[in-house]
Amino acid sequence: MPKQVDHESRRRQIAEAVCQLADESGLEGVTLRDVAARAKVSMGAVQRCFGTKEEMLVFALGHIGERVTARVAARLTASPAQSARTALGHTAAEVSLVQEEQRAEARVWLAFVAQAAVSPTLAGILRSNYAGLHRVFTQLIAEASDTADPDRAARTLLALADGLTTHVLIGHLSPAEALGVLDGQLNHLWGERTG
Repeated sequence: MPKQVDHESRRRQIAEAVCQLADESGLEGVTLRDVAARAKVSMGAVQRCFGTKEEMLVFALGHIGERVTARVAARLTASPAQSARTALGHTAAEVSLVQEEQRAEARVWLAFVAQAAVSPTLAGILRSNYAGLHRVFTQLIAEASDTADPDRAARTLLALADGLTTHVLIGHLSPAEALGVLDGQLNHLWGERTG
């Protein structure tokens, strides 16, 4: 009897290989041959899971988004009695990818952002991801503050959190400095003075 393969599990295994290779040498270093070798599967297995390299990259980008979403959910679930302010702070901190343990994920994320500048398909996925985060931020800001324009405040906070990823990754800011910038923006949003 032929061996049964869990198709979704195999796709995730390949997505992890894509992320590892992208972390090491950017998306230009991601070839089907190298992905197959890293995932410890045949080239045929990769081609059965993904019809094109772009399809594989699209899935890998979604995989990264799922990991960040899962981390945010876990952090919020760990303390369910949080205020909207606290939930927004935790979410923004996770989205910023500034912690040392998120460094590889930040490199991969930025590789995808760079590729999205020339790939309409990847750009569309990123726009959708950012729109979802924007909705979450807007809702939490509306619940937690009396700002006249929660939509604009959410756009500002999301752009800041996203930009901090780059500043930490290139060494312009330390993770602690980046989180301090983020806390300052949140305190400003809540109308609190910072030191």
